[in-house]
Amino acid sequence: MQKLVVLKLDGDLNEGVKVTLEIGAEGDRASMEVQGYLPPKPEIIADYQLWRTTYRSLANFRITPMNIHVGTSLNEHLDNCRELSKKLSEQMNSWLNCNSFRPVKEKLLKQLTLDDTVRVLIKTSDTWLRRLPWHLWDFLEDYSKAEVALSAPEYEYLPKPKTSTIGGKVKVLAILGNSEGILIDKDRELLQMLPDAETTFLVEPQRSQLNEQLWEQDWDILFFAGHSESFEDGKSGNIYINQTDCLTIEQLKYGLLKAVSKGLQLAIFNSCDGLGLAYQLEDLHIPQIIVMREPVPDLVAQEFLKNFLKKFSSGESMYLAVREAREKLHGIEDKYPCAVCLPVICQNPAAVPPAWKDFLINLQTENSKLQINKYKTQAQLRWRSIQVVLLSSLVITGLVMGVRALGLLQPSELKAFDHMMGLRPEEKPDSRFVIITIDEADIQYQNRIKMNMRWSLSDQALAQLLKKLDQYQPRTIGLDIYRDFPVDSNSADLATRLQNDKRLFAVCKVSAPLDGAPEGTLPPPEVPESRQSFSDFVADDNDIARRQLLHLTPPLTSPCAAEYAFSLQLALHYLEAQGIKSYINPQGNLQIGDVIFKQLKSHTSGYQRIDALGYQVLANYRSLSSPQNIAQQVSLRDVLNNKINAELGELLKGRIILIGVTAPTTTDYWKTPYSAKAGPNQKLIPGVFVQAHLSSQILSAVLDHRPLLWWWPTWVEALWVWGWSLLGGILASYIRHPMRLGTAGIIMLVSLFSICFGIFTQAGWIPLIPAALALVATQVAVVSKDVRSL
Repeated sequence: MQKLVVLKLDGDLNEGVKVTLEIGAEGDRASMEVQGYLPPKPEIIADYQLWRTTYRSLANFRITPMNIHVGTSLNEHLDNCRELSKKLSEQMNSWLNCNSFRPVKEKLLKQLTLDDTVRVLIKTSDTWLRRLPWHLWDFLEDYSKAEVALSAPEYEYLPKPKTSTIGGKVKVLAILGNSEGILIDKDRELLQMLPDAETTFLVEPQRSQLNEQLWEQDWDILFFAGHSESFEDGKSGNIYINQTDCLTIEQLKYGLLKAVSKGLQLAIFNSCDGLGLAYQLEDLHIPQIIVMREPVPDLVAQEFLKNFLKKFSSGESMYLAVREAREKLHGIEDKYPCAVCLPVICQNPAAVPPAWKDFLINLQTENSKLQINKYKTQAQLRWRSIQVVLLSSLVITGLVMGVRALGLLQPSELKAFDHMMGLRPEEKPDSRFVIITIDEADIQYQNRIKMNMRWSLSDQALAQLLKKLDQYQPRTIGLDIYRDFPVDSNSADLATRLQNDKRLFAVCKVSAPLDGAPEGTLPPPEVPESRQSFSDFVADDNDIARRQLLHLTPPLTSPCAAEYAFSLQLALHYLEAQGIKSYINPQGNLQIGDVIFKQLKSHTSGYQRIDALGYQVLANYRSLSSPQNIAQQVSLRDVLNNKINAELGELLKGRIILIGVTAPTTTDYWKTPYSAKAGPNQKLIPGVFVQAHLSSQILSAVLDHRPLLWWWPTWVEALWVWGWSLLGGILASYIRHPMRLGTAGIIMLVSLFSICFGIFTQAGWIPLIPAALALVATQVAVVSKDVRSL
């Protein structure tokens, strides 16, 4: 009997995983559901990372067009890789044999028989859970007809595939990309041997050629061989289509969506490190995807493809064909360890895996269906052509939203955002903060009294500063200065202070090659990891910091392993003293007290193209005459020389003290949304003031109910743009006089800006530029249509 087993995993290896088991007959709804739990097991991540590093040092893979050299002792590397794989398997099975997971296993044992054909879907969006080799689960060893696949937790039900196979052949589009240093001719030979198949080969194509094939032809199977790689977040990647061009799946999005709508059923990426590619392909609702979990040597890729195609084209089910082809790789593991772990199926749960015969359809029947669809489309077009205004508004709205989705409107929308930021009513500085500045005079002061200077703040000056601050009893102290060196041996008290003072937080910098800092910066050695935080900002293309990065997962090679932002750490420590806690809510958003910090993603209001780095929110800067007026300031030398008056001393009590460099020689200067209207000397402000703004945003939202910036869902924005487009069309259809129509258009644009700015003062960012474009463009389209009809 054919069974479908779905394991929905909510959580991660660090926090624990809630498990929901569903079992049902293939093609039917699940007949039962069972809950279980898997406790935190971060050791699995560490073991996987260690195995992965060792495995990737072994051979030349299909990952990028370059050679990866092996060390002197190959046998030792091979043995080490096998041992680490074995340890990873033991850790996984120990985790899966825990008592809290026992109800799930017992239900599986009760419902499945050894003769059942079983598809096991692992539904999760967590990167590490997707990377795990689930086929190593010892429970599955007894089920010879079972195979595991990955699945996204969110998916869409797919309509019945529309195919147009010509001449009863299975249509295969085979992309043979950059083959520098690898052998992919064997892949071509294997595809040419497929029975009842018509394969079109694109050898190192240009992007335009590939896009044209996806749009213009109907395909059953998409195949890629060549170099590829996934990004570290496991949610995207590159394929190298020729000697000079590499593409992400996002860059092929519309062509692939078109191919799916026309019947694409299976995508095979016989290339390296494909889980990130699969993650993006799943978003496009490709029914079945086969990728390689990690980098793959040529022989492994060729052997898997040969055995899979042989079984699949002979009538075996896709899942069992993958399992047999994968298990046959065990025969070459003496030279290629862990080869069995590489092939992975990624499945849309709404689709039923096809058999080879399912691709072979009757051409006459299909042509009839296409003809019927053609008549329906023509009838729809005839009806729509009558409705000039409605049609024009819909088309213009679609074009504007399409251009917007491509990111072409993002620069203008961000400029409009900055402009409205600068027009907002002024607010008061945040009295919870005091900033101790270190300017050029403070640096010279330290030199004059012969302090041992290794950076802008010497050990002696820092020790004296912290000691003097003690008498004012601040609640939190943030040191926004890099100290990637140990405290001098003559300052033992400072080392003890840095290690034990739970109020003190320090910064480091995560490795960021694109920002010119590929090595990153170490945290102070004496500060415990729990009080280390990254100082990194996220700047847009015009170098303006409009987004606040709250959390990220640093690269494994980064010297800075901090996962939480400096501004967030300061705010959370301040709030904890008032009993306010933070957590991740069921929707995956950060919640502090009763305030939800909604995560910023691509296609969020004016952002259509942003990096996927970590957990980001929009930065709602405090509206001030100058961003540097965020808080009371005092110089380092004034504190060291006891020049703090009683009023300022009282102000320091129970406050957040930020210590940072403001000297013009520092590189820690940033643009803000206020830079456009600022004077020549205020376009860039020191990073310590930006940190104060970002931390103040969190505290103000939680304690003062100051609103966070919010935006509409994409569908509401589309309706908004369509409404203004429709209004422009109505005006053009009723007002024929050009001067009057122009005046009405200007009035509508002024009204649009007034509405958008009014909502912006209440922290709402709604589309201004797209709505204005749609309004004007629809007026022009309707007028042009009327002129042509005369």
